[in-house]
Amino acid sequence: MPGSHAVEVVDLYKSFGNVEALRGVSLTVRPGEVTAIVGDNGAGKSTLIKCLSGYHAADGGRILLDGQEVRFGSPLDARRQGIETVYQDLALADELTVWQNIFLNRELTVGPRPLRLMRRRAMRTSAAQLVDSLAVSVPSVGKTVRRLSGGQRQAVAIARAVMWSSQLVIMDEPTAALGLRETAQVEDLIRRVVDQGTTVLVISHNFEQVMRLSQQVWVMRGGRVVSGHRTADVSGVELVAEVTGAREFS
Repeated sequence: MPGSHAVEVVDLYKSFGNVEALRGVSLTVRPGEVTAIVGDNGAGKSTLIKCLSGYHAADGGRILLDGQEVRFGSPLDARRQGIETVYQDLALADELTVWQNIFLNRELTVGPRPLRLMRRRAMRTSAAQLVDSLAVSVPSVGKTVRRLSGGQRQAVAIARAVMWSSQLVIMDEPTAALGLRETAQVEDLIRRVVDQGTTVLVISHNFEQVMRLSQQVWVMRGGRVVSGHRTADVSGVELVAEVTGAREFS
C-alpha cells in the first residue's frame, strides 16, 4: 500500500571499481519508528546511508519515499526530499552559536537580493523553541558550540536534523564517542524525537543500544541484508550471530 513505509529500498546495488559494496539490498523503514541497521565493518552500512542521503548514486535498484520513487543527484536533493543525516563528525561549526548551527546554510532572510538581511531574532527564537520542545540540555542557543559537551553537541546536531527533516533522520553511530551518562541523554532525546512523529534510521555497532531504542532491526553482511526482525522478537545474542555469520535465523 502506498505510504505504508516511510522509506523502502528495493534491490539496491553499488560498486566502486571491482568492489561490490551493495549487492541487492532491500529493506523498509516504518513511519514513526526507530529502525536500526547492524553489521560488521565492510557490511555496506555506510554505503547504504550515503545512497539514502544523496552522497552516492546507486548503480541499480530503487529508493521510495512514501511509495514514490526518488532519485538523488546530491545531498541537497535528499535534503529537499526531507532526509537529514547526522554523521559521526556532526558537521558543526565550533565558532558559531547553537542557533547559527541549526540554521547554517538555511538562514532566514528578508528583503530583495542582493540586499537581503538575516532575520537573526526569528532564527534565535525558532531555535530556542525547538530546543525547548525536545528538552535538549544546552545552556543557551546563544552559546558557541565549542563550549558544549560531547553529548550537547550531538543533541544540537540531532535537533538541527529534526528541524529540517520531513521524511527521515539518519543517525550514524549517534553515541559512539560518548560516555554512559551522555549516551543515556542522547538516547532519551532520540525517543522524544520519535514520540513527536519523526522517523529515525540508526546505524550502530552497539547491540544493547539497538535493543533499547529500535522497533525494527536489519542485519547486513557482505553488502547484503541477511535478515530483518521486529526487535522484540530477537535477542542481542542472535543479532551478533547473524552479523558474524555464526548462525542464520529466519
